Amino acid sequence: MKPHQQGFGALAAVVVLVLLALVAASVVRLSQSSQLGMAQEAQAAHAQAAVRAGVDWGLYQVFRGTWQGCTGGQSQTLDLRAEGGNWVTVSCSAPSPYQEGQLGNGNARQVRVITLSAVACNAPAGPCPDDGAAAGAHYVERAREVVVAECTQEDGSWGNCPS
Repeated sequence: MKPHQQGFGALAAVVVLVLLALVAASVVRLSQSSQLGMAQEAQAAHAQAAVRAGVDWGLYQVFRGTWQGCTGGQSQTLDLRAEGGNWVTVSCSAPSPYQEGQLGNGNARQVRVITLSAVACNAPAGPCPDDGAAAGAHYVERAREVVVAECTQEDGSWGNCPS
């Protein structure tokens, strides 16, 4: 053998190993980003379910007439971390009363409109919306707003407005 041909196989093996290491590193990075994306989608789905639960809770309180938060725009924070890792802040505007039409007994139909807002987030330490100080890269927040109208009925009680 000639002296200048020795070691060529070792150089080729090193090049192949470096290329294989680069391919393996890119596969690992792609897998990690895919897993991170799936985790963020799951957190977003949990936040969406939590904000719906917050709206439902607020509507129940408003229609039951037991939530006094609708008199001055106060808010209530629900701790749903055990169910999905989220806090939900539900707030309610003071009712906006007005008159619309007439009842069958000749009295004016009273209408009150209430705006109910819910914000759900996975902030580690407390109520939503998070100011961003402790939010981090995995912070997820969802918001929903519902407008509710109630009308006086013939008997003077509050109920659904006619369509």
